[in-house]
Amino acid sequence: MTWSLPEPMLTVAVDSPALPAGYAAEPKWDGFRAQLAVYKGGRVLLRSRQGTDMTGSFPEIRTAASVQLPPGTGLDGELVVWESDRLAFERLQQRLARRGKSAAEAARQWPAHYVAFDLLHQGDTDLTRWPYRARRAALEALFAERALPTALTLCPSTTDPAVAKQWLEWAAAGLEGLCFKRLDEPYRPVRSWQKYKVRVTTEAIVGAVTGSLAAPRTVLLGRYDQAGRLQYTGRSTTLSPAASRTLAEQLTQPPAASAHPWDGWTFRAGFGTQHTLDVHLVQPDVVIEVAVDVARDAAGRWRHPARAHRIRTDIHVAQVPAFGE
Repeated sequence: MTWSLPEPMLTVAVDSPALPAGYAAEPKWDGFRAQLAVYKGGRVLLRSRQGTDMTGSFPEIRTAASVQLPPGTGLDGELVVWESDRLAFERLQQRLARRGKSAAEAARQWPAHYVAFDLLHQGDTDLTRWPYRARRAALEALFAERALPTALTLCPSTTDPAVAKQWLEWAAAGLEGLCFKRLDEPYRPVRSWQKYKVRVTTEAIVGAVTGSLAAPRTVLLGRYDQAGRLQYTGRSTTLSPAASRTLAEQLTQPPAASAHPWDGWTFRAGFGTQHTLDVHLVQPDVVIEVAVDVARDAAGRWRHPARAHRIRTDIHVAQVPAFGE
């Protein structure tokens, strides 16, 4: 019997970390969402959320799946890489373009793990119509029956609010937050799962803006490193009209572009993209309070946009946390 992986079920953001009644909670990993299928003859497919075939980039996952999972197995989960006791998303990025010998070398240097959180197909049975609680029980049984290698890992799941709250303490290791899944819901290609992202409030220095000085659209944020150099640490989401007007009143141009520590720098529009931004350098003397999540790249920059809260006229730039903190 032939079968194919379904379109992935997606999440919608929520603001509360409280586990809703009738839901299970799972950790939200800082990795690549991926579906994994094992077909007859041992053929393995590792597919991204957008449908990209990633099998060749992760030979250790392909080998583990072909050896340890029976034909007809379809999983949903997350690809992760650990480095220095922290999830390293940028290593996944670097591995995506590698194939053959290069991919094998990367697997030795930065081994990936597949964290399975859903069972979509088993043998000749399509499990997507089953409620989450039944799919979860089948997934746990699959892992309990087999001595699966560490490359394949079962994602924790709980209906205990206290346990879910404890998982939020893993944020220091790169855990992004929690996913909430309704116990009686089937697997469908809709935004029905819920995700809560851990966010912290902190300060950064305004080093440049997009838009214009009179009407800034987004803010490019910086912090000084231990050597006293202003380093780029992330970009804000789009400012509200009120926040834009307030910030514009505080901004001044540097005496000369060459006097700015970011003179000659280019900035990308987003993580993993090559599109550059048209920015206006400003005198780095304005401190802004932002909310950021825990995801960072190897250099310590915030990987996701920060949410601007307010200008902190009561804080001097020297009081802003150092780059990487």
